Amino acid sequence: MVVRLTKLFAVLAICVIAAEGCATLPDTDALIERHSGQAARFENARGTLTTQKSAAILAELKSKSGDIDILEKQIVLEQAIAGSPLILGNKVTLLQDGEATYSAMFAAIRKARNHINLESYIIEDDEIGHQFADLLLEMQGRGVQVNLIYDSVGAFNTPKTFFERLSAGGIEVLEFNPVNPLAAKKEWLINNRDHRKLLVVDGRIAFIGGINISSVYSSGSSLRRNRKVAVKVAENTVAWRDTDLQIEGPVVAELQKLFIETWEKQQGKTLAAKAYFPVLEVQGKDIVRAIGSTPDDPYSLIYLTLISAIGNAEKQVSLTNAYFVPDPQLLKSLIDAAGRGVEVTLILPGHSDSDVVFHAGRSHYSSLLKAGVRIYERRGALLHSKTAFIDGVWSCVGSTNLDWRSFLDNDEINAVIIGRDFAEKMQAMFAKDIEASEAIDAESWEQRSPLLRIKEWGASLLQRWL
Repeated sequence: MVVRLTKLFAVLAICVIAAEGCATLPDTDALIERHSGQAARFENARGTLTTQKSAAILAELKSKSGDIDILEKQIVLEQAIAGSPLILGNKVTLLQDGEATYSAMFAAIRKARNHINLESYIIEDDEIGHQFADLLLEMQGRGVQVNLIYDSVGAFNTPKTFFERLSAGGIEVLEFNPVNPLAAKKEWLINNRDHRKLLVVDGRIAFIGGINISSVYSSGSSLRRNRKVAVKVAENTVAWRDTDLQIEGPVVAELQKLFIETWEKQQGKTLAAKAYFPVLEVQGKDIVRAIGSTPDDPYSLIYLTLISAIGNAEKQVSLTNAYFVPDPQLLKSLIDAAGRGVEVTLILPGHSDSDVVFHAGRSHYSSLLKAGVRIYERRGALLHSKTAFIDGVWSCVGSTNLDWRSFLDNDEINAVIIGRDFAEKMQAMFAKDIEASEAIDAESWEQRSPLLRIKEWGASLLQRWL
């Protein structure tokens, strides 16, 4: 790939560490205690429901969820923490790997009649990048307004001519926090990156998750398992495992708001007058909350949401993540959950496009394994998913890694889905990833080589900036 940090960015990051290293994660216990004690509220396509209707919906959810108590506590905490509503009437489709995700995106783009808003950390000048560029230019030529945000570091290796071609075709292109300080429209914030992956078409259908615009994701991961090494599906190419969501329904308006907020914060040109917020009807039965985090917030909304969900878990916490560099509070929340009898399972990469991140994450294995946390490493594909499901009713998919950078320095976007039906799909996906993974045995792990231990120690010294 494209690596997570280009060599240039690594150098630049060192230069800003002194200025930005003072940023810290919040005291999660104090914040959770402060936000407790409200009543659960829901919205539908017509607005906020009454207290009575909200209570009835919650009662129905609890009746279908067995003898667990996470729902009410977590819903109340999330609405206080995130500030975004929990919205009824959506249809959420789980998309696995690049081929399925790109196919669904292209189909939605071809049906656009009003506008297309695309935001991506990485947009590469390769086959997939060209397919997106050609299709977006075609739609712009048909009178559909295309607005595009790309991250300056994520797309650092993409030639400017790639984006100039889009601009020449009428597409509005916005570079997020330019690496070049002379191109910055406001304060130069080299460490604040737009790690979001978001596509909104006609304000009616949206896609979020971990997949960037790059051909590396086209390889997919199914049926390509080869024990402990990545399968070569083409020269210099490995299989990639990732997860996205296709979302239709009233919650799309919340995702649209996040795109427009970023556009305005980055001082993009005034958006063309289009129907960005059409009237949205019920599309399904999924209950969804859209959560966006930025360094401008007092604390990461996604981080605190996840910590609270783990803290409220009673039976099961299942996490899949590409870049696992937990801070002390996240580490403690996982260990505490295992200590109170919750089955905590992590699926992490068996190899990575960032050796430093890989070994920094592994430096925490011993304490997690001793606490009873089960750890699996994905084989046969490079794991890039960022997913969670808890107690069979609470699911989360998005762009956020379990690392300091995602929680402190990046703009991120996730969706929380409430309900057993969607969680069952997450469970099935998780089970397939377990089958393609190797369990880390605590006793064997303690016998690992001194060289690995040295790598872990060295990488752990850098974990705040990973």
